[in-house]
Amino acid sequence: MFAFLIASIHVPANLGYLALFLIVGGESAGLPIPGETSILIGGALAARGELDLPLVWLFAASGAIIGDNIGYLIGRFLLRRVLTGSGRLAHRLERSVARSEVFFRRHGGKTVFFGRWLPVLRVTAAWMAGASHMRWRRFAVFNALGGAGWAITISTLGYVAGKSADSVVGVLGILALVIVTLALISHWWFRRLGRRATEEGA
Repeated sequence: MFAFLIASIHVPANLGYLALFLIVGGESAGLPIPGETSILIGGALAARGELDLPLVWLFAASGAIIGDNIGYLIGRFLLRRVLTGSGRLAHRLERSVARSEVFFRRHGGKTVFFGRWLPVLRVTAAWMAGASHMRWRRFAVFNALGGAGWAITISTLGYVAGKSADSVVGVLGILALVIVTLALISHWWFRRLGRRATEEGA
């Protein structure tokens, strides 16, 4: 299926880079669109010679970094206002925000960086960092490192899969294993994050 999908795609290079940037940036900002899948396809197209791999790295990383900064602003100025607003749950939400602030002061850097590789945290980490008033300069550094590292590793995986597209079963098996592993790590990370936030905010 992966081989058929890649073989059926023909995208003009300039349009392909722009689409990659917009899709990755949109997902990073919080839209429910397949940013990681687009990077995998971009890497596979580079293996076919349709795109240039270093440019796939550049446009994917740029989309991730810019999109996450938009997500940070959404968290800081919109989500924060929602969480600290009035209502029956206001007191409980304020306590959650206070615990989140403590957590991000101590562990925000690695959460933003490693969260890039985790399916759910990839989208929500920037929102949480903004809502927790993580310092933007610190966020920007770890976000840039994580966005670049994620874009390079995922697109390179797609490149390797594209080079090996004749063995469809093997390629799908590797990709399925990666997706399942990331989902399990994401689940573990969220449980750990919740426990540490509770302990440190107590």
